[in-house]
Amino acid sequence: MIIIPAIDLKNGQCVRLSQGRMDDATIYSSDPVEVARRWESMGAKRLHIVDLDGAVSGVPCNKDLVKRICSSVSMEVELGGGIRDIEIVAEYLDAGVQYAILGTAAVRNPAFRDACCKKYPGRIIIGIDAQSGMVAVQGWTESTGVSAVELARQLDSAAVHAIVYTDISRDGMLTGPNVEETAKLAASISIPVIASGGMSGIHDVKNLLAVESSGIMGIIIGRALYTGGIDLKESIALTQKKFN
Repeated sequence: MIIIPAIDLKNGQCVRLSQGRMDDATIYSSDPVEVARRWESMGAKRLHIVDLDGAVSGVPCNKDLVKRICSSVSMEVELGGGIRDIEIVAEYLDAGVQYAILGTAAVRNPAFRDACCKKYPGRIIIGIDAQSGMVAVQGWTESTGVSAVELARQLDSAAVHAIVYTDISRDGMLTGPNVEETAKLAASISIPVIASGGMSGIHDVKNLLAVESSGIMGIIIGRALYTGGIDLKESIALTQKKFN
């Protein structure tokens, strides 16, 4: 299992939201590039970036900043937010992004989703963000009539690298991840799942490690890293210790 620190971009700054509310953002740094370098220096092998402005508007809004981050670190970068056409996917992957995350487009435009998976097998991640078990889109501002499990099963035959599963009610709230639902989703499909939302302490890492065999390949940690609730080095060491 890998530990993946998160950087959420809003107006060029590193922020964290509470339950995805754009009007409830805490600014943690005006220099996201420096933050990325810090996480890499602490042992991170992959970075999770979300263009929050892009997620809401439907078009990339922090493209140049993302490219600067990619050129400043050697760790893998996975990126989501505002990726709605294959030209943007190509531009980001050519610029150093290792994995493009499709969220809204994966639900609303299956043909685009499948075309991306076909052209870039193993480099597409699907972001499934759920509220009470139902998928939400457009930067979490709109609910759909599709359940998280239903969408995940639709993807099971696609060349998808992983699914990032976020319980919106837990995101940014430091209340702990929804371990049960994450493990349930992972166990129902063959695609690896990356857990996201609500990480608050090292005990949450331990709880997810306990159900790793269900198909959970990684853990995204955001606000808890910035508040000091979770030590990145300690979390990484914990995942490595399991295999030593």
